[in-house]
Amino acid sequence: MVPRMIAAILSATLASPVLAGDAQRGEQLYLARCGACHSLDRNGAGPRHRGVVGRRVASVPGFSYSAALQQKKFVWDPAKVNRLLSDPNSFVPGNKMVVQLANDPLDRADIIAFLQSAR
Repeated sequence: MVPRMIAAILSATLASPVLAGDAQRGEQLYLARCGACHSLDRNGAGPRHRGVVGRRVASVPGFSYSAALQQKKFVWDPAKVNRLLSDPNSFVPGNKMVVQLANDPLDRADIIAFLQSAR
């Protein structure tokens, strides 16, 4: 627990917006918080997530994205996923994901670590 606390303090004082995460814990959080709408391998209410980090936004075949996301031109990286999980409505106003699922920066870091490991 102490190393995670140190990471949180350093993160708050340094420019890095995303902490190093625990992918195993992130998988548990992902299933509990994101699993109602997302999975790694199939589209549901949200697009599938396998390979999301490094993928162009709104690019999963067969998923009907909001106009707001379709207009964006970026590649998902840890910082962008962090911003979406932190506050989806301010990151991309008008997107379909209206639920804030991870208020805690450590939870977000763990979910992102899991998503990065799921290639």
